[in-house]
Amino acid sequence: MNDTILDFIRHGKPTGNSTYRGHGIDDPLSKEGWEQMWNALNDQSPWDRVVSSPLKRCSHFARSLAEKYDLPVRIEERFKEVGFGDWEGRTRAEIQSTSPAAYEAFYQDPVRNRPPGAESLEDFFHRVSEGCDEIMRDYAGQHILVVGHAGVIRGVMAHVLHIPPVVAYRVIIGHAGITRIRDNKLGVNLEFHNRSVL
Repeated sequence: MNDTILDFIRHGKPTGNSTYRGHGIDDPLSKEGWEQMWNALNDQSPWDRVVSSPLKRCSHFARSLAEKYDLPVRIEERFKEVGFGDWEGRTRAEIQSTSPAAYEAFYQDPVRNRPPGAESLEDFFHRVSEGCDEIMRDYAGQHILVVGHAGVIRGVMAHVLHIPPVVAYRVIIGHAGITRIRDNKLGVNLEFHNRSVL
C-alpha cells in the first residue's frame, strides 16, 4: 500500500489587526495572506484532495486551490481553530495592559490558565486528533493537503509525537507554514515542519 501523506498548511495573514482569532472570529485572508499561500505552494499540486477548516481564512483558499487543480474538497469541522473565549478579537497588547497576570500565566501554562470562556486544550487536541485519524483512514494511500490553523497543526504534532499540549504550544508556526506527516509501515511520523515553500 502507498504511504498516506498529510501536508498541513497554516492559513496566510488575515484581514484586520493582529488579534486572538479562534473559531469565534471569521476574518478572511488579506491580499498579503493570499499571496503567502500561493507562494508557499509554489504552483504545485501533488495532492489527491483538499481538506479544510470551515473558517474563511482557510476554506476560501482551499476551494480556490481545488477549483484551479480540479480536486475534491472536504470541509472538516474538527479542524477549526481553538476557541479563545473572552480574548477573541482582542490584541496581545490589550490583554497585557488590562490583564498582565493572566497573560503571563497563559504563556507559562496554556493548559491550566485558559482565557475566560476558552475551549480546553485537552478537548481541542482530542477533536483534532480524531479528525486527523479519520482523514488518514478515509484517504489511506493518498496525498492530502489540509488547510488549517496554528493550533490545529500543534494538535496534530502533539498527536503524532505523543507530546502534551503544553509542550506543543512551544512550537512556532508561521503564516502559510507547511508541516508534513507520513503514515507508512513504520508508523506515523513527522517528516518536516514550518517550511515556507513546498
